[in-house]
Amino acid sequence: MARPRVALHVQHLLGIGHLRRAAALARALSAQGAEVLVLSGGVPVPGIDFGGATLHQLPAAVTADTDFSHLLDSEGRPIDDDWKAMRRSHLLQAVAAFRPDILLIEMFPFGRRPFRFELLPLLDWARAQNPRPLVASSVRDILVEKGKPGRAAEIAQLVKDCFDLVLVHGDADLVPFGRTFPEAAAIADRLVYTGYVVQVPDLPPRDRTKGDVLVSAGGGAVGAPLLHAALAARAYSGLRDRPWRLIAGQNLPAADYAALAAAAALDPGVVLERHRTDFTELLASCHVSLSQGGYNTVMEILALQTPALVVPFAEGAESEQTLRATILAERGALDCLGADALAPRELAARLDHRARLGSPAFKVAMNGAERSAEILLERAAHG
Repeated sequence: MARPRVALHVQHLLGIGHLRRAAALARALSAQGAEVLVLSGGVPVPGIDFGGATLHQLPAAVTADTDFSHLLDSEGRPIDDDWKAMRRSHLLQAVAAFRPDILLIEMFPFGRRPFRFELLPLLDWARAQNPRPLVASSVRDILVEKGKPGRAAEIAQLVKDCFDLVLVHGDADLVPFGRTFPEAAAIADRLVYTGYVVQVPDLPPRDRTKGDVLVSAGGGAVGAPLLHAALAARAYSGLRDRPWRLIAGQNLPAADYAALAAAAALDPGVVLERHRTDFTELLASCHVSLSQGGYNTVMEILALQTPALVVPFAEGAESEQTLRATILAERGALDCLGADALAPRELAARLDHRARLGSPAFKVAMNGAERSAEILLERAAHG
């Protein structure tokens, strides 16, 4: 019997969270017997594990700002109609050659609106096939607020017209999808909650009392303020006698990294690193974590029961990190501090407080990748 074929489209623009979540889904699908083609539209990211999936790199696009209002190609030039036509053709040819039984699109139509130039034709292609592939959207539990009248209804209509499933990577008891998508009831027959997508190694219990202070900024593209604030807060913290390890992220601009390196060199208790492939293990053994509030980092914090203070990224129209962190803070799973409250003494006091509280006892479904794969493959097999 032929292996089911899954084409997974993902576009990361600022951070790398979307790509990491897509990679987790690809690994789970491959582990359950699918042949997976990942179509990635962002810049290549070293060290991402796609398991047995094949990675197909599309001509890369990046964002010029935190509002995602201007897109650039891999050379930093604004994308134009010729570039869009070239990439659309590249994508459609790759999908047609692969002939997927399942088409999985990350975030769209709930996000990635600037990529309608290729995603709407992709949906048209799928609708024209006989047999037609199962079409699903992969979306996190919390969306960025749209703030435009009629946009949610437009998205719901596109779901009803073109999608068989919407995989919500979350838990309805923690954050119902309708909390940030007002038309959730209109597509209730397509919504399936998968649990959170997080894959951490099966590690033995660690002695956190001897761990360091771990400061991280995800991909790093917007992490400089948090990293500099951590360096300034160290002198005021009761944890200043411990090593502080700062993981800057692969996308932190070179000038920002150089400035951080110069500042860190003045303090022998600080270790600055660009990237660690064993970051999850560091998170599992640290005394306390200070990070931004991206989906993947927060889910790893919860899965590993790491004492954590998160500072959500909230520039531009971003609201997703703040809402998730606030909800989890209300439940005692972590502490949350606004990016506008990064004064050294305040940051040090909040970090010390979280460290004293120790590991949180908080449980939520964490098998979202495996469950997503099961749902997709079962639905495709039975029509």
